[in-house]
Amino acid sequence: MSSNIIMRTLRLLSLIILQVLVFNNMHLFGFITPLVIGYMLLCFSHDTTRVSLLLWGFATGLLHDMFANTAGMAAASMTLVAMIRTQVADMFSPRDAAEDFVPSVTTMGLGKYFLYALLLMTVLHTTYIMLNTLSFANISLTLISIGSSSLTATILCVLIDIFTHPSRQYR
Repeated sequence: MSSNIIMRTLRLLSLIILQVLVFNNMHLFGFITPLVIGYMLLCFSHDTTRVSLLLWGFATGLLHDMFANTAGMAAASMTLVAMIRTQVADMFSPRDAAEDFVPSVTTMGLGKYFLYALLLMTVLHTTYIMLNTLSFANISLTLISIGSSSLTATILCVLIDIFTHPSRQYR
């Protein structure tokens, strides 16, 4: 149990450092800013309690907010993703999955994992960008920003998952 907490804490710290130092300063084409901190919630096992998911999601978002000065937007977005993560994982996980099933490219296959990550990243980016914008004045640019940031973050999350498990075979 304590090794899980240590690994999750190390993953949290590395994702926060990567997000704050690299991705928050990277604005591709002027409107793509991927939030790879969402990967933190993608790799929890299936038997993780909702309270635990909510606490880890809120803590991840709060740490991002403290270092990025975003006034609770990441905490609210990550908490929402933590709230729906179990239902989304149930949609894409195999029916005969064990209780300790961990969603990854290896266990779900590349296509299902990509859709799983894309759905959660879209919710994360939609919430974050709409809280940041608080306006429907330029909705087309906002929708382009949500879609492109979600797709970029999903691709990055899939690549992180592949590179953190290099010895596995992918379907």
